[in-house]
Amino acid sequence: MSLFEVKGWNLKADKVAVGGTDKVENKKSKKKEKKEKKRKLEQEAKANAEDEPEEEKPKKQKVDSVKELKKDVPEKKLKKGEKQEDIKPAEPSHEDQFITKEPASERKLTPLQQKMMAKLSGSRFRWINEQLYTTTSDNALKLVKEQPALFDEYHEGFRSQVQLWPENPVDVFVDQFKARTTKPVNAPGGLPGLPDKSIVIADMGCGEAQLALDIQNFVKQHNQKSQKKKGKFHDRNGPARTLKVETHSFDLKKANNRITVADIKNVPMEDELCSIVVFCLALMGTNFLDFVEEAYRILAPNGELWIAEIKSRFTELTNAKTRVADDVGSEFVESLKLLGFFHKKTDNDNKMFTRFEFFKPSKEIIEQRKAKLEKKKRFIEQETKKEELDQKRKEKAEGEWLLKPCIYKRR
Repeated sequence: MSLFEVKGWNLKADKVAVGGTDKVENKKSKKKEKKEKKRKLEQEAKANAEDEPEEEKPKKQKVDSVKELKKDVPEKKLKKGEKQEDIKPAEPSHEDQFITKEPASERKLTPLQQKMMAKLSGSRFRWINEQLYTTTSDNALKLVKEQPALFDEYHEGFRSQVQLWPENPVDVFVDQFKARTTKPVNAPGGLPGLPDKSIVIADMGCGEAQLALDIQNFVKQHNQKSQKKKGKFHDRNGPARTLKVETHSFDLKKANNRITVADIKNVPMEDELCSIVVFCLALMGTNFLDFVEEAYRILAPNGELWIAEIKSRFTELTNAKTRVADDVGSEFVESLKLLGFFHKKTDNDNKMFTRFEFFKPSKEIIEQRKAKLEKKKRFIEQETKKEELDQKRKEKAEGEWLLKPCIYKRR
């Protein structure tokens, strides 16, 4: 027996409450139990989460485990005269930080972060824009099929650009459509239609098909008003007329249900089925004259071609005789005339855009023009110019000389 041993006591087996030893052991034991309980809860949550959708797993695991832990924490005792609602909420604990009410993508960014994100998005938009302008349409379709997100990124950047413009050419085309509905279809000044007076529009390179949506909404309102006028006296604009309008929208990706995916040099439409074809900032590929030839194929006789393009794309040619720069887009107009279109109008009023109107002549008009040219001995000259254009396109894509690519400046 040692000096400190007492008969009947086993110091190794028994716990002696000397200097708070018993309390320390109890605290360690409780802490260990709590950790073990937490570990078991997390394992159970993980096992349960395997049957749930992936997007719910991280949130469910952390939330459930924290809730269970909070059950073990005793509520704060109220002091004399104190009410439960008077108690201020405690600062968020380490566990509470795992419970996120909103994803990181939706959290508010600081002004500096917003500026940096805008700069990155702008750079990305300029890169995609350059790819679309400097490659063929079939390569562009392949690129978007392989990386569908490129289309969305491009149009997000495009929307930002549109906000800086004095007007959107899509809105101009919609206003033009509305203004011409005041006159009968196929009448002078009215909209071009098929023989049954239905109007079929093909929006080539439609983007998000805003043109189709705006025209659809207008036609719906127009026809509702026309229905109300039936049976009443006609107004000064003549009898009430309902419109039959069908719009086909084509682009590289199906951003919504209005769009059909297609390379716009070869769209899934029958010959002479359209009365209006629209290219609104859509002559982007290096082979854009292929798009124009496709428009000629699907247009019915006397159908119209509407084009809007950025002015900076047009090369100004100096007239050899006058030494003065020709009108903006003159070479472009001549090229489309060689492809069979008749030029109606060029609108240069806008500072940023030039708008063109062409129409596909009927067989009667073509025969009359041919006879006129033969009489002046210019028919052979016209055919020679067409051959020269075809040869020039074989040697060098028109996207390299007829229209400059619209490349935004790098910042």
